[in-house]
Amino acid sequence: MRGALLAAALAVATPAGAQTLFIASDSTAQTYAANRYPQTGWGQMLPCGMAADAVVVNRAIGGRSTKSFLAEGRWDSLLAEAKPGDVVLIQFGHNDASTGKPERYAPAATLYRDNLLRMIWEARGRGLVPVLVTPPVRRSFDGTRVKADFAAYSEVMRALVSSTSTPLLDLEARSAELLQRLGPDGSRKLYLHYTPEDKVAGFPKGIDDDTHFSELGARALADLVAQELKGLKLPIAEKVLATRPDLTRTTPLGSAACH
Repeated sequence: MRGALLAAALAVATPAGAQTLFIASDSTAQTYAANRYPQTGWGQMLPCGMAADAVVVNRAIGGRSTKSFLAEGRWDSLLAEAKPGDVVLIQFGHNDASTGKPERYAPAATLYRDNLLRMIWEARGRGLVPVLVTPPVRRSFDGTRVKADFAAYSEVMRALVSSTSTPLLDLEARSAELLQRLGPDGSRKLYLHYTPEDKVAGFPKGIDDDTHFSELGARALADLVAQELKGLKLPIAEKVLATRPDLTRTTPLGSAACH
């Protein structure tokens, strides 16, 4: 039955050239104004790894969880804007875990799971294709091993993959692999670590932030999303570039432009 529902959702997809990719997420994916540079979200950089005619609509916004994204009507607005056949990447977890903020907090096994189920079924009810994205890891190490601080939320997503036949981009696993490869020191460049002497416009007093991404971090995470997306059997996968030099830079461009 669940497989038939997914097949029905995919069957209504419009041709690849007309398919739009929506992003429902938080600050890790958000599009930031130039005056916040070097803070950059992976959703902001994702179009740089896709064909020129691909349409990406980034509705990610900082501080939101599944609970607040729904409560503020942001999900309803996204559904109203999307058309049958469009794909919706759904990535939450960081703010759902905020136990001290009741407007955000959604326990993984209960409310978070219920909210994701609502998003999945409402998206399919509109003829959209929901895709779950596990939350990226923070720069969090236990000695030299990467820790997944939102593992309980990612496990809920993985369980929903099998119970609802929903596609998954396992960004937690992929980002953990990247950080493990770079190590505690090498991974600093992916996050916001700047001193006043660095004179970065967005943070003149400096910043030490192991959650949000720098330009290079956002490019690298967007590349991981693109890799995962290209592996899905969806028309939008055809819009992901086979090689993505704009996302694999080793030195900052100095802005969130593609090149």
